[in-house]
Order: sequence, then structure tokens, then C-alpha cells
Amino acid sequence: MSTPSLAGGMGGFSGFTRLCKGLAVVLIGGHIVVQLLPVAVTYLALIPARTIPFVWNLVTSGYIEQSIHGVVVSTLGLLFIGKLLEPVWGSREFLKFIFVVNFLTSICIFITAIALYYITRKETYLYMPLSGFHGVLSGFLVGIKQMIPDQELPVIKIKAKWLPSLSLLLSIAISFWTAESATYLPILIFGTYMSWIYLRYWQRKPETKLKGDPSEDFAFSTFFPEFLRPVIDPVASIFHRMLCGRFEASNDSQGYTAGGTTLPGSDPIEASRRRERGARALEERLAAERLGATKGTEELGRDATENV
Repeated sequence: MSTPSLAGGMGGFSGFTRLCKGLAVVLIGGHIVVQLLPVAVTYLALIPARTIPFVWNLVTSGYIEQSIHGVVVSTLGLLFIGKLLEPVWGSREFLKFIFVVNFLTSICIFITAIALYYITRKETYLYMPLSGFHGVLSGFLVGIKQMIPDQELPVIKIKAKWLPSLSLLLSIAISFWTAESATYLPILIFGTYMSWIYLRYWQRKPETKLKGDPSEDFAFSTFFPEFLRPVIDPVASIFHRMLCGRFEASNDSQGYTAGGTTLPGSDPIEASRRRERGARALEERLAAERLGATKGTEELGRDATENV
């Protein structure tokens, strides 16, 4: 089966899903609210010193964009990447991914801000309003890395599996020249990591009734260049054993491994099926868009003939 291009699957201002349109309205609406009522930032953005009692800002902060360029980038990223991921994951799983990644990212930022305050005694870490959807956008890039890792981007000819790493590298580089890095860089970093944790260990697969993606192609070290992996793997394995021991026990009992031997339906086969589903979804999306464009052209021609 021929693999459709990533650019083709994300291109065109049509084919946006209903869920993505609804979430786009939420992002735009949240931006309008904080522009018309600046005091709303106090209640909706994540301000660590006020998270207790305003605990809901752990959820709402991820959907509030305080700048115009932030809401534009987040809305476009949601619409275009969403129409690539949602058909493969399903609407329910897509929405669950957004909620979980947003919530976990907010918790990590809250804990980090409190820790930095106790280390530095700078109250800036407690009262800086943090918000934005870009943590989920970075998570979407991790989803693309998992789904179609070997797909090449047009023009720059870089494989999709490097999108999350390049995004973080570029953001870190920019942070050296901008004072606003503290408001977006932690969200990007934690959004990337939390989305990988979710997809690697927690995402349920109805077709196999298993959790996560244990394939080597989606290991944490694959976010780094080849020459760094011998250093990254031992460190990553420590956190793997600390945080994810229950995952291994669960999947061992359900059929991923038995005595260290890979069973049918495990790593390489499951990864191959995932790529096939992603490619098939892209192909169907492109076919639907081409069919819609053809019908539109035929209707225009018919109307012009009738008018004549």
C-alpha cells in the first residue's frame, strides 16, 4: 500500500473534525474572555500560589491563550494535526489524550514552580500566570512520531519522528534570547514528556485490549540522536522501573511478553499495524477531499451550463 504524504494529510482548509472545531471555539473564546476581562486570568490561568483554593486552574489553564499569536498557532495546530490524529485514535480517545496531557502538564508545572520557589525564594515562580495549549500541541507531535515515524516532511526532508525533538530544541534555543521563555518552555517540555508517557504506557488499544506501545521505535531514547542513546538508555531505564513497573506486570500477564520472549501481537507487529492505520486514515482523508473537490467542480460546471 502506498503511504500518503504528511503534507497532503494536513494540507487544505477542509476536512476539519467536529471535535476539533469545537475545541477551537473553546480556545478562541478563552482568549476573548481574558482580553475583555483581564481579571479572569487570575482564576483561569495557572498561578501556583493561588492553585489552592482555585484548583480548577490545573484544568482550565491549558485552554487559555493570553496572546494573539498563541491562540492563532494553537487553533491552527489543533485543526490541522487533529484531522490527522483523530480519525486513527477516535474522537473519545483523542479528547481523553488532550485532557490527560493538559492536566498532567499543569500538575508538573505546579510542582516545579513550588520547588523553584523553595530553592530560590523568588516569589516570581509563585505568581507568574502560566497557561496555553502548546503543551498539547507538542504532544500531538509525539503522536505523529508514533504513528508515521518514517514519513518525510516536504522541503526540509526530515522524518516525522524528529518533530518533537526539533520543536523542543528550537524552543530551548529561542529561550536564550527572550524573557518570555519561562511562560512557555516548561509547558512544552512537560507536554512532550507527559504525552510520551501516556502513549507509551497508558493508551488503550481496543483491537488488542492492551495498553501502551512497547516497541523499540518509540523508546524514550529515540527522541535523541543515535550517539547519545547509550547514555540515555540507562537513565531512562531507572525511571522506567520506578514509574512503570505496574505497566510491565500488567502487560506481561496479558500477552506482551513471557519470560522475556516477545509474543504474537507485540512490539514490531503492533507498531506496523499502527503505521498502517495511520497511513490508511491519511489515504481515506485525501480521497474524501479529492472527491469533494471533484463534485464541487462538476456542480459549478453544471450551474454555469444551466445559466447559459
